[in-house]
Amino acid sequence: MSQENSSQPIQMPTRVGKYEVVRKLGDGATSTVYLCRDPFANRDVAIKVIPQGSMKDMGGDALMRRLFMTEASLAGKLVHPHIVQIYDALTEDEYAYIVMEYVEGGTLQRFTKPDNLLGLGDVIEVIYKCARALEYASQQGVIHRDIKPANIMLKENNEIKITDFGSAAMMNTEATMIDGIGTPAYMSPEQHLNKPLNHQTDIYALGVVMFMLLTGRPPFQADNIAGLAYKVLNENPPLPSEYRREIPAELDVIVIRALQRDAAKRYYSWQQFIDDLAAAAGGDKAAPKLGVFETERFNALRKLAFFSAFADVDVWEVLRFSEWITAAKDAVIIKEGDAGDFLCVLVSGEARVMRKRRALATLKAGECFGEMACLGSPDKLRTADVIAAQGVRYIKIPAAAFERATEACRIKFERVFLRVLVERLMQANAKLAMI
Repeated sequence: MSQENSSQPIQMPTRVGKYEVVRKLGDGATSTVYLCRDPFANRDVAIKVIPQGSMKDMGGDALMRRLFMTEASLAGKLVHPHIVQIYDALTEDEYAYIVMEYVEGGTLQRFTKPDNLLGLGDVIEVIYKCARALEYASQQGVIHRDIKPANIMLKENNEIKITDFGSAAMMNTEATMIDGIGTPAYMSPEQHLNKPLNHQTDIYALGVVMFMLLTGRPPFQADNIAGLAYKVLNENPPLPSEYRREIPAELDVIVIRALQRDAAKRYYSWQQFIDDLAAAAGGDKAAPKLGVFETERFNALRKLAFFSAFADVDVWEVLRFSEWITAAKDAVIIKEGDAGDFLCVLVSGEARVMRKRRALATLKAGECFGEMACLGSPDKLRTADVIAAQGVRYIKIPAAAFERATEACRIKFERVFLRVLVERLMQANAKLAMI
């Protein structure tokens, strides 16, 4: 980023409020971002500093103040693993500043060039996570309105963080969202026409991002904003596969539906978009892959009754501290007499609970097992075998990892375990009554 405003460059301070400045991360048209150290929370943070004079120099004092206040108002409100968290926002005599989560790594912008594209499977996973995050934001009444590769941070292992909610609009306010904010190449037809907006404008923008990541070019190009707006409002976008032959028809369909001019023909909900992405991630044509996409894993857990009361943030956390395992028919998953230092949740297939070669129960997808020994005393031993009745997939959660989980996540697990225990006791009582 470069300094584009006419005001004097900011001298790098040694402190911003209570935060110690480590180094400058970059300059924008109206702000400078610093890497700082929060001595109280003992963590690195990114602080966006906006000089009071820069707003007046840009001739948009009221607009700039409103954008700052919008982003500041989200402090502590959007808590999601794929959204950059805003910790604090303050104004002082010389400048205003916003304290944010610091994310190492660059943005998706570097992967929008034809000679530096992500693999097709990686694109699906990145867009899936973005869609999940934006669905969460819309559930909180927030529309981003400026989704583009430069506002999506990419870390290792396809971890993404959506940033810069300064242009966001609140759906639960009476303000009309038609002020023309956005980046032209990613703006929906409604934005170009200054019409009222809803979450579908972010769906359109994410469709453009997906097109860019797949092909290295935007769906529409023109010499000026007026020409670009005309194409967005009057022309049909090309198929991504026209520029990258290995793109399967499934991805063409997803992108074109997201880019429909008529909002009635576009994805109506984030869930529709998410479901299609998950289906593409699970298919064989999207891309060769080792193991299972995290996208598919998340979607598989999300559909299980076991996790029905878990929020998305909890399911993402489960994926972080669990191991994903595939076992063939007759494989021994748990052995009687072994130490009970992990618990499992069956994702697909069936398993048998056996004791002394006698079948006690059949487990189906969405059921847990091994939790009683795992949650008991450290020297608690298994009292039965669990054997795959057919090919199965399950997640394995070590007791140590479970203990390190957030309190909110552990509470949800414990509630499910309590319900399972009650159901098993009722079943046992029913069997005793028949004797």
